[in-house]
Amino acid sequence: MTKKLTNSDTNLVGMSRRRFLTGTAGLTILGGASHFPMPALAQGSPLKVGLMLPYSGTFAKLGKFVDDGFRLYVEQQGGKLGGREVSFVQVDDESKPEAATDNMNRLVGREKVDVVVGTVHSGVAMAMVKVARDTNTMLIIPNAGANEATGPMCAPHVFRTSFSNWQVCYPMGKVVADAGHKKVVTITWRYAAGTQMVDAFKEGFTKAGGTIAGELALPFPEVEFQALITQIATLKPDAVFAFFAGGGAVKFVKDYAAAGLNKSIPLYGAGFLTDGTIAAQGDAATGIKTTLHYADNIDNPANKAFQGAFKAKTGNDGDIYAVQGFDGAALLNVGLTAVKGDKAARETMVTAMRAAKLDSPRGPMSFSKANNPIQNIYLREVKNGRNELVSIAQANVEDPARGCKLTG
Repeated sequence: MTKKLTNSDTNLVGMSRRRFLTGTAGLTILGGASHFPMPALAQGSPLKVGLMLPYSGTFAKLGKFVDDGFRLYVEQQGGKLGGREVSFVQVDDESKPEAATDNMNRLVGREKVDVVVGTVHSGVAMAMVKVARDTNTMLIIPNAGANEATGPMCAPHVFRTSFSNWQVCYPMGKVVADAGHKKVVTITWRYAAGTQMVDAFKEGFTKAGGTIAGELALPFPEVEFQALITQIATLKPDAVFAFFAGGGAVKFVKDYAAAGLNKSIPLYGAGFLTDGTIAAQGDAATGIKTTLHYADNIDNPANKAFQGAFKAKTGNDGDIYAVQGFDGAALLNVGLTAVKGDKAARETMVTAMRAAKLDSPRGPMSFSKANNPIQNIYLREVKNGRNELVSIAQANVEDPARGCKLTG
């Protein structure tokens, strides 16, 4: 069963922080070491999962694939996690950070969800993390890579089944340097994810001896790239490193190719540049190399089974967004199985989740003390309309979790 919330559901909007925390103190079901104690609910009540994802706007397709992946895993478990029935409450976050706190408060306060799963946009995710910390609500992040979520803002009950922005882009610095490129221009949207991914690439690239010849950016989610592409042509770098995703990635790759730069200046990027976007990019994407924690043709039984099941369920090929949603449900299943479905036994549940070793479609996956995945980062190249595996750019990459007190 799925309940969808709309932006007209504003019962908590305008509530003071004090009133909200007081009013929802008794509603935080996953108590454990909560500051808001309450009696455990009946063992037979469904686990209530809040899906806070973008179902419209630039990242709509990405949010839908996360949703489909999560639900696929639940369906494979007979509609249960840890033996407990699952129900859903769905809210469209529209990738709008300014609405994130109200949306999160509705899920936690009015809907009384046991766990929130979300989101794609890093700015929205950080607002979600703050509410999750303030209300001691369990949060699983199935995409947004904001470093702070498992860095300075880390918490025992906040997990990520995706990546950190640093984690996926730092290895690309060495890859580009090893390819003989000495001078690189970076380009991205001017928001948290873009800034952090470019900074991670720069850290890896300059450490390997490279030089950044220019740093170009435009506000999210603008897609008027022509002026910046002209600047790239003028700067004449050895290569370009880009971060865009969703509709913006489609437009950038097409514009880059239309300007003819793909013939003379190799394009590298974070994997989101081509994941979930290749079909729309067409031939313009061919030859682009990216780093990510997944490749379409990873040859392991888990990936083959996942791809077959996802195609049967949705009619689409699975991508990293679907994998991250799928693994989010798998991680939650580990925790609930450890407590035999008793969602009130939160401390034991969290301990089991942190110790989890998932046989993911992406390959082996475990978790750091900051609750961020430890995973392989792959170098991929677009060939035949797919992100095909070239090599492991760096194995078992663990985010440094700078500022996280859980790691001390």
